[in-house]
Amino acid sequence: MSDVMTPVQFKELLYWILKEFRNENTIFGIHKDKFYRKPDNSYFKIFGEKCETPLGPAAGPHTQQTPNIVASYLTGSRFFELKTVQILDNLEVEKPCIEAVDEGYNTEWSTELTVQQAYEEYVKGWFLLHVLSKMLKLSRGEDRAFVFNMSVGYDLKGIKDPKIDNFIEHMKDASNNPVFLECQKILKEAITAGDIPNLKDPAFVENISPHISNSITLSTMHGCPPQDQELICKYLIGEKK
Repeated sequence: MSDVMTPVQFKELLYWILKEFRNENTIFGIHKDKFYRKPDNSYFKIFGEKCETPLGPAAGPHTQQTPNIVASYLTGSRFFELKTVQILDNLEVEKPCIEAVDEGYNTEWSTELTVQQAYEEYVKGWFLLHVLSKMLKLSRGEDRAFVFNMSVGYDLKGIKDPKIDNFIEHMKDASNNPVFLECQKILKEAITAGDIPNLKDPAFVENISPHISNSITLSTMHGCPPQDQELICKYLIGEKK
């Protein structure tokens, strides 16, 4: 098995889900009896967005890949702190990251994916959660009731770098991003072809907001001086809004 993560394309993921659910009544191995369906219309608001449950994974491997985001959603998560991105995204690190026989030592740096690959995983997850919510009738209301919270690190210089700045801006508004537009196109084609249960109108896709995240979690290294953290927060709140 390769020690390099290779993301799966959106169309392949979509039809993997549809085929597995049709044939096995499971999605990524989770049986439909384990899917969480909101029993009422209650929700709370955070960052101005609706959220059905106060539960969800914190940034880590469980939000680094689209299938893990989907699995979390199916089992009740509605707030997703997405895996941290940072400027150094192409490092050679020891594998496996964690091997615990007696004591465990984590040699993982930040992410197995490049910033661009991470962005693509989050966009794919964003579309699939909208699809599954409607297809499986997991929510009681009509509006989206889950939240994507991006995470960046580790210092102000890196966060201001064009690579990370571009990530932030396209998470805030993906309207013209080619990845977002490609997912839109594939999803419209699948709905038009009648491939997705309970989804008949391709116009559904137009209502999937391009505003993927309007909130951010700051990740810094252990020992980061408080004044540095303050400068980053001032930048994110003041300039990035």
